[in-house]
Amino acid sequence: MKNILLKIFVLLFVITACSSEPPSIRVLNRRTNKANVQIKTANNNTININDVGSNQTTPYQEIEEGYHKATATLQSESASPFIYFTTIKNRKYTIVVLDGAVPSLRIDDDGEK
Repeated sequence: MKNILLKIFVLLFVITACSSEPPSIRVLNRRTNKANVQIKTANNNTININDVGSNQTTPYQEIEEGYHKATATLQSESASPFIYFTTIKNRKYTIVVLDGAVPSLRIDDDGEK
């Protein structure tokens, strides 16, 4: 009986440990003006996250694993900062539109899902 329970426990552990979810991304805008963020994905798809208000954070959304480019268009500003980043399965990321004299972006790895 103990042997059967042990095997069931090990099987459940292996199934749980091997589960794989796509990465997730969100945007946090630290600037005073609205931001629109366009993400060119590894598969040449485009994700648009628009009208992110000052100090607003969007919900997470799934993105494919790989190498991406994020570009921000900022209301009433001519600069369009961009950043390249890589995502991997089972991780969450935040694109941060930084406040400062020169607009810039940062990618935060928010950890496992």
